Amino acid sequence: MKIPLFPLDVVLFPGAPLPLHIFEDRYKEMVTSCIERQMPFGVVRAQSEGLAVVGCTAQIVTVLQQYADGRMDILCEGGERFEIELLDTSQAYLQAEVDRFLDLGEESSREERAQCTALHLEVMELIGLNDNQASPRNLAIDLDAPVSFTLAWTLPADLNFKQELLVTRSDAERTAKLLAFYNAILPKLRRGAQTSRASGRNGHVM
Repeated sequence: MKIPLFPLDVVLFPGAPLPLHIFEDRYKEMVTSCIERQMPFGVVRAQSEGLAVVGCTAQIVTVLQQYADGRMDILCEGGERFEIELLDTSQAYLQAEVDRFLDLGEESSREERAQCTALHLEVMELIGLNDNQASPRNLAIDLDAPVSFTLAWTLPADLNFKQELLVTRSDAERTAKLLAFYNAILPKLRRGAQTSRASGRNGHVM
């Protein structure tokens, strides 16, 4: 399967929203072609050492705004993961032959999903992101299905870790990596929150 590629400093996950402002001529051409042909393009992380091998397709959901000079604001949604097999530079924009893939390993248990979600929301609370897309009221969580991708795209983590999660081909393994991440950062976040509360009480009559 050959698809256009859009290298970005981002890791896109299946089901995750991706708003984009398209301004380069080559990508205006690419997006216009994708809209006309009703086909997705591939989002791959652009790294200093080159492109990531594994990416995720992006389906254009809607064109939010079209400008007179051809620029456009679009909203996309992550689709399927893929692995790049062969790059094609024959067009103004990059293309690639890719192999799509799904998880092969075991799924996480409902208990693990519930634990992972609870820790995720605690992290969001402690770092003050409750009012964004990662807030409890905005996350659509169904514990009867895998939640690792839903949590991963809102995760306050570096892109190397997010790319590691994208590459992982087992929901159980991906969920375990998320749990390890939360358990590693939460003690520090909790201590920071306690310190802030304590300093906020200084000078006040209890």
